[in-house]
Amino acid sequence: MTKPRRPRRKPLDPARQAAFDVLRAVSEKDAYANLVLPSLLRERGITGRDAAFATELAYGTCRALGLLDAVIADAAGRPPDRISPVLLDLLRMGAYQLLRMRVDAHAAVSTTVEQAAIEFDSARAGFVNGVLRRIAGREPQSWIDELAPPAESDPVGHMAFVHAHPRWIGQAFADALGARAGELDALLTADDDRPLVHLAARPGVLTADALARAVGGTVGRYSPYAVYLSSGDPGQLDAVRDGEALVQDEGSQLVARALTLAPVDGDGGRWLDLCAGPGGKTALLAAIGVQAGARVTAIEPNARRAEFVEENTRGLPVDVVRVDGRDSGLEPGFDRVLVDAPCTGLGALRRRPEARWRRQPSDVPALARLQRELLASAIKLTRPGGVVLYATCSPHLSETIGVVADALRRQPVTALDTRPLFEGVDDLGDGPYVQLWPHRHGTDAMFSAALEVG
Repeated sequence: MTKPRRPRRKPLDPARQAAFDVLRAVSEKDAYANLVLPSLLRERGITGRDAAFATELAYGTCRALGLLDAVIADAAGRPPDRISPVLLDLLRMGAYQLLRMRVDAHAAVSTTVEQAAIEFDSARAGFVNGVLRRIAGREPQSWIDELAPPAESDPVGHMAFVHAHPRWIGQAFADALGARAGELDALLTADDDRPLVHLAARPGVLTADALARAVGGTVGRYSPYAVYLSSGDPGQLDAVRDGEALVQDEGSQLVARALTLAPVDGDGGRWLDLCAGPGGKTALLAAIGVQAGARVTAIEPNARRAEFVEENTRGLPVDVVRVDGRDSGLEPGFDRVLVDAPCTGLGALRRRPEARWRRQPSDVPALARLQRELLASAIKLTRPGGVVLYATCSPHLSETIGVVADALRRQPVTALDTRPLFEGVDDLGDGPYVQLWPHRHGTDAMFSAALEVG
């Protein structure tokens, strides 16, 4: 008696397979989606519309994780931690197509179910089929209306859920917006969008106009070096590979430039980047400094990140020192010091899709302590009359104003009005510090404070 032939299952198409592999790497290995996906697409020769689909599916699923898990839990009748991690990633990928992409519901469900059968068996494929069909059976907005916290009693929680952010991050943003907390919905909307790629033309080598023409991009709004790229893999651009341009958010460009514009009498050209890795701001600092005869000392204790600094600054007057910035052993007397401190990265969530779900409120106190220590060290290394620019890619008040207030209380420094150092940038508020925002400026949410050492 012959056994009944098992139905032949159709594996995922290349674009969905790439997105699924990214999700598995993020879940299993704590990988970073924006590092894994570009290399996968290159290795597999996925280009054009397929690459765009894979990118939106992988990054979008990572960004929307909390919202997707809430919908999946309701449709499955069980919490996500009681679902196999592999099945959960498949469900997330299917749910994202149903809730947030213009994908035919049948295609979203059937491709996911087929892969579940390949990965497991018909029983678990049936489970996936049932969950996704329940999700597809309702309008996406009805899921949000049912599962989001009530807007009347918890407006921050409601907006955070709708825009796929943990509530604590939504609250941190609202606190940082202060009197303009009414902009929270616009901020979360911008933070949930896929951002443009920003490039920085290397000063003295290439102009922004020339770079824009070479790559088919547009010149940036604020930084004289910025170019916006709407699509494509920037790592494949000749200008990037040849060291004539860097992939760098315009906000980061403005921070590095701000230090060079700070008023310093008798600048001797001894500049320091206290937290240099991976070297993007160091490279821009050094390239600007060439015209002023400056030399940059770059501190980076992590060996791999120090290598990145060396790669990004090749050919520039930069000395890379592998020590802890809190106890560097360097001779004091620097004219200009940048402290781009390690932080939660809440200001760059657009570019790091999975980061919002990895960070926890408990991460903040230890980072704030490290930031205070690094800033104190920077002040000791700066000569009287020199300037320290403290920056974070986070708007969290404990990492920004709280750290600066501690330095003003304990150290011989005076706060400068930082806004003139961001010349040409509009809507910078009342000062004296600068907080950039995705919804206002199209940049990451970079904070900057300029301090003059007494």
